[in-house]
Amino acid sequence: MQDPLASIPLSAIRVFEAAARLGSFTRAASELGMTQAAVSWQVKALEQRLGQRLFVRRPREVGLTPAGERLARAASDAMAALRSALSDISETGEGMLGITTLQTFATQWLAGRLGRFQLAHPKIAVRLDTENRVVDLMREDFDVAIRGGRGDWPGMESLLLFPAVQTVLCTPAAAARLGDPPRPEALFDVHRIGSDAEWRQWFAAAGVMPEGETGPAAPRLMGDTQTLEVAAAIADDGAAMGSPVMFGRDLAEGRLVQPFDVYFGDSSYWLVYPRDRRRAGKIAAFRDWLFQEVAADPHAQRVLARLDLVAAAS
Repeated sequence: MQDPLASIPLSAIRVFEAAARLGSFTRAASELGMTQAAVSWQVKALEQRLGQRLFVRRPREVGLTPAGERLARAASDAMAALRSALSDISETGEGMLGITTLQTFATQWLAGRLGRFQLAHPKIAVRLDTENRVVDLMREDFDVAIRGGRGDWPGMESLLLFPAVQTVLCTPAAAARLGDPPRPEALFDVHRIGSDAEWRQWFAAAGVMPEGETGPAAPRLMGDTQTLEVAAAIADDGAAMGSPVMFGRDLAEGRLVQPFDVYFGDSSYWLVYPRDRRRAGKIAAFRDWLFQEVAADPHAQRVLARLDLVAAAS
């Protein structure tokens, strides 16, 4: 059986994809550096080869027929894959690396380490974005994302970095009021900062307050990010919920203490990028460097070891 694509030139698909995406033969012609008449001729020839109309012609724009909509989706995906492959083949490990991630991750963990990446790869510039939304890596100008979740994003390759679990972080002065050894219930009398729901989850995990039972007074201060809440705890000699990985420097330098090996949370941090871009030079360079940094972080390795223990027990 003859391949139906054999008689259709790639140039016709390229012209059709541009016209369908832009909704105009004139705009497609401008983008492709062709005349409007040439675009119209290519589309008409494609329709004749397929034996059906792909566009509904209107005075100043064109719309897609049902057959055109189906072909447009496939053509868009195919052209995106071709552009990506050509970019990866011609890439020299230089240029701009666009990273999108969460604000706390960027501020507390990534930003302080990026200097080492740029020293190792001086020809790769970095653009770091912390918008509070999930960026579409297939359509927007970013190469990789570091996301919190379970790693299930369609079309993406997701690589586990470490669990996004939280625990009690407090100042040394607050920790001294918890007893020796520290008792979870002693936190009832400590200035606690953050979400009441998160504190209840932690107390339940610590086994001192059944979930849903009336417990201690709710925290009086809650911030938008872990960074703000932990900063408030440091300033007020209090306790907050936070990731020990995110605040590893504060723990190492003695500004914070982690008094309990009790965690909650079932999410993780993941490095994410389109599957068809896994071989791109700048993405591969960042991926390799990032996992070296995770391997060198004792707090990340500690929560990863805990994840292995939980998996082995389940």
